Amino acid sequence: MLLTGAEIVVEVLKEQGVDTVFGYPGGTILNVYDALYKHQGEIRHILTSHEQGASHAADGYARATGKVGVCLATSGPGATNLVTGIATAAMDSVPMVAITANVTLPSLGKDSFQEVDITGVTMPITKHGFIVKDINILADTLRKAFRIAQTGRPGPVLVDITKDVTANQCEFEPRVPEKIEPVNQYTEEDIRRVAELIQQSEKPYIYLGGGSVISGASAQVKEFADLIDAPVCDTLMAKGAFNAYDPRYTGMIGMHGTKTSNYGVSQCDLLIALGARFSDRVVSNAKKFATHAKVIHIDIDNAEINKNIRTTASVVGDLKCVLKDLNAILTKQNHAEWMASIQQYKEQYPLKYPQDKLTCPYIIEEIDRVTKGQAIITTDVGQHQMWASQFYHYTEPRTFLSSGGLGTMGYGLGACIGAKCARPEKTVINIAGDGCFRMNMNELATASRYNIPIIQVIINNHVLGMVRQWQTLFYDKRYSQTVLDDKVDFVKVAEGLGCEAIRVTTREEVGPAIEKAMTLNRPVVLDCIIEEDDKVFPMVPGGAAIDEVFDADDLAAKKNK
Repeated sequence: MLLTGAEIVVEVLKEQGVDTVFGYPGGTILNVYDALYKHQGEIRHILTSHEQGASHAADGYARATGKVGVCLATSGPGATNLVTGIATAAMDSVPMVAITANVTLPSLGKDSFQEVDITGVTMPITKHGFIVKDINILADTLRKAFRIAQTGRPGPVLVDITKDVTANQCEFEPRVPEKIEPVNQYTEEDIRRVAELIQQSEKPYIYLGGGSVISGASAQVKEFADLIDAPVCDTLMAKGAFNAYDPRYTGMIGMHGTKTSNYGVSQCDLLIALGARFSDRVVSNAKKFATHAKVIHIDIDNAEINKNIRTTASVVGDLKCVLKDLNAILTKQNHAEWMASIQQYKEQYPLKYPQDKLTCPYIIEEIDRVTKGQAIITTDVGQHQMWASQFYHYTEPRTFLSSGGLGTMGYGLGACIGAKCARPEKTVINIAGDGCFRMNMNELATASRYNIPIIQVIINNHVLGMVRQWQTLFYDKRYSQTVLDDKVDFVKVAEGLGCEAIRVTTREEVGPAIEKAMTLNRPVVLDCIIEEDDKVFPMVPGGAAIDEVFDADDLAAKKNK
């Protein structure tokens, strides 16, 4: 059938199973929006307040489902406003297709109005980028973009289309999308070598990364941990891949990891990294990391092997496939003494916080209680992000969505909207500090426009909390530009943007406020006022070994010496 380029875009989206897109129109992409108008019963378009919000919403949609998230933007500033969201997705291996339009082919390279080489701009932060100048390759290019975004280690792909291509016509033939198969490069010998190291170990420790979520390997991870009788720690990206109530679970590892995880990994004789990349927030000082251990690294991306930490053995492949093969040949291990020592650490060093005032950990625990641990939690970046990872019990994958690698302030609200659009049956809650929230709080207008019933919790301490914590501990309390002592009233802002708003100032108000928010079936903002100097503990100083972790008790003891 003879279709315009814009119609081809819509037909390929339908072909790929896309039901929701997020974006903002403009001159060069008008033809695509006109085609979307004609198909609005088949593809839902969410008009965000800013293109960055569209990219984060597409990201949240993808993380909550495992499907490809799609965002649209016009040329020039519209396209560049996607950049932060694309980089966020790239750092956390999120499958996304960003579709932009550019000026017409004759106008390219002439500094035309709203012309930007967006494929050049995004080259370092995408798996691949295309600029389509010929309508005859448009359909196959879009199909290739979806395939690349999902194949192997997922990531964002950008497709830039000149405006004349969206207006031109050519024959279009529908196709059934290719099935995405796992990418595996390992051999039987690789599996045998890993099995041998595991069977020789007396103190194994499992370190879970985001790949455990992406590969859908939760069941295989549980079977593996039980087979080798080992404790399990995780990263921010792996939350929910292993049930937080499981006795083997020891919490997060790294800069704000538990003492149990940090001490345990530092003492183990075999560290097994599953779908993790040994980021600096986990490893801290690479020369002092897991110095008593042999290291096994299982990951889908060969480039990650031996990049940050030298390994004893590695397997390159889809984690779910690898663990199925590995579990099939492992014999049941027994490490009772090792597990008992880890349990002793858990009892000796529980996570704790002040009980005499309103704090973020208390708010998180109340959210956990009221939602029965069944909500999808999105976050921004900072202290609240760490508390949300520490004090909510994640029992299923794809229920904690956060910018881990890039650390994007302003990420959470867009992601929350995207996740709720993807999974409307779930309670979806964004937790943000006041500094993060003000960066993209305009997306409340998006939530109210479509009556998307999200819950936005603001942890409002009137400072940039994490930066202030570092200034307190390491910069002699020189609070340079981290005090937010302005007159912004988030309750009035939320109401002005069409949302319900509740201010919370005491512990007693928290539970009822969350319960009310869950019954209103509309977007609700909870403005929770906490003290400015609450700190996230435990903590590892930058560049220190992870077993140099300290908490408030350690600081007090040091001060009293």
